[in-house]
Amino acid sequence: MAKLVAVTACPTGIAHTVMAAEALRRVAALKGHSIAVETCGSEGVRSPLDAAAIAEADAVIVAADITVDESRFQGKPIIRTSTALAIRETEHIIDEAVARSREGMGAGQPLPVTPPRQVAGGAGAAPSAALVGPSTGRLVAITACPTGIAHTFMAAEALTRAAKARGYTIKVETQGSVGTKNLLTPEEIASADAVIIGADTHVSTERFAGKRLLKTSVGEALKQADSVIERALTLPVTPAGTPAAEAPAQAVAPAKTEPAGPYKHLLTGVSFMLPFVVAGGLAMALSFVFGIDAFKQEGSLPAALMGIGQAAFALMVPALAGYIAYSIADRPGLAPGFIGGMLASRIEAGFLGGIAAGFLSGYVARWFRDHIRLPANLEGLKPVLILPLLSSLVVGLLMVYVIGTPVAAIMHGLTDFLSGLSGTNAILLGLLLGAMMAVDTGGPVNKAAYAFAVGLLGSNTFTPMAAVMAAGMTPPLGLALATVVARNRFTLQEREAGKAAAVLGLAFISEGAIPFAAKDPLRVIPSIVFGSAITGALSMWFGCGLRAPHGGVFVLAIPNAVQPVGPYLVSILAGTLATTLALVILKRPLPEEPVLAGPGTTPTLR
Repeated sequence: MAKLVAVTACPTGIAHTVMAAEALRRVAALKGHSIAVETCGSEGVRSPLDAAAIAEADAVIVAADITVDESRFQGKPIIRTSTALAIRETEHIIDEAVARSREGMGAGQPLPVTPPRQVAGGAGAAPSAALVGPSTGRLVAITACPTGIAHTFMAAEALTRAAKARGYTIKVETQGSVGTKNLLTPEEIASADAVIIGADTHVSTERFAGKRLLKTSVGEALKQADSVIERALTLPVTPAGTPAAEAPAQAVAPAKTEPAGPYKHLLTGVSFMLPFVVAGGLAMALSFVFGIDAFKQEGSLPAALMGIGQAAFALMVPALAGYIAYSIADRPGLAPGFIGGMLASRIEAGFLGGIAAGFLSGYVARWFRDHIRLPANLEGLKPVLILPLLSSLVVGLLMVYVIGTPVAAIMHGLTDFLSGLSGTNAILLGLLLGAMMAVDTGGPVNKAAYAFAVGLLGSNTFTPMAAVMAAGMTPPLGLALATVVARNRFTLQEREAGKAAAVLGLAFISEGAIPFAAKDPLRVIPSIVFGSAITGALSMWFGCGLRAPHGGVFVLAIPNAVQPVGPYLVSILAGTLATTLALVILKRPLPEEPVLAGPGTTPTLR
């Protein structure tokens, strides 16, 4: 009989913590082993392990989704896993702990525990050593999405949890419109077993030369983090010195897991454009605090605020075009991209002209970069003289004489159409934009609607932006409300997630709905699409305009950022109630959940 001790911990300490502890106690008793389990959560530590129990233990099991202090277990074999695996694969974990204790593993050595799974080569077969190479137990990753607000950090957290469950340490660098956080150092990259890039925007890979590199979307890194890490660890080792961009094809994820090329390039441009739109829109809104026409008085503060806003908006289209080109051709695309974007802005081609200039600049610059060959002593002229000059001339001439005028005509027609929308036409556009914001909550369709609305801000068309933001808020808000008014249709874990979803919804972070949609898509997705479509339609019908592309309800504190405010709030409230009503109708009551009790108490139903 083995003597074991365990610690279970999850962020709330309510559901998974207690269930994992009870599962470990039950299976250990059935197998004839003794186990003492300490539970940790938001309410503190329960059933703490004493020093005598730890000293007598043959092995330690740490089933945790949060950081646990392991210093007291020095000299003991430690089995690390997650609470979810401790609940589902309890017998496997207990057997592993007993086996490690009998093998006399080294002091405090963390050992990953994962459930048996089907892999190439047969059930439970491990990848061959030739494929995976020596392991250091370390990973590095980058996550990036256009805004760097929701998907970026949620994917980073998911990768961190999945890596910890496997016994790996991981550092995740996050990139978004707010800049780079948690920057990876050369030492950390050098010591990593593999590199994971989960991004919907352009991420430079030069610093990962010679490393196994897996590229995927930020959505897959969020929803299938364990699978992403497994694929990264089974990639063949890239020969030292091989540039990351030239790594063997099998050393990266299949192309289908990455965002499609044009889509990724567009989102990169939108990501860099957003700060200009936010600053410009809010500066212009602040100028109206002093009166609608106050900015016309030269030398006044309102005139200065209006000038700042107009300057930011003037840079919006060049930034969009420049960074689309950068995503395609890297640095050689920046100069022609910005120049093409500025020309598009001057000829009033708007964001459509910026998109056209960006893609044209990127592909032209990349073609010149790949096909121009110079003697070694002249190669230094290529990036600073030849590529910027040739690509800028080609793009500029095409924008002036070929592309600019027809795109400007299309942009003017679109702006006039949207400005003249009223009644049924406005409602139909609102229905479409609202439904698009909810159908995949942060996915490609959602981002397409968002990019469309943001682009129109530069043309002083503000109603689609209002509809898009309101419709993006209602999915998490409606779900949060449903977990309160229809508690019997949601599990305890979902009700806890509903509290976080409410905060995310207020901040215009649609991804708060993802956990619910992933678990019950056939009922949740139609419900949130229904509510968002109603919100979008009402916002357009009321003629609500929004000058900022993000911020949720918090942007209402800025005078004139949203007009009119009252009907806008009514639109959001109506969509939230519609979402909740649809969920109540479509979802069925769940069986009462048994709440696992501690020793000496009676189980109850919830």
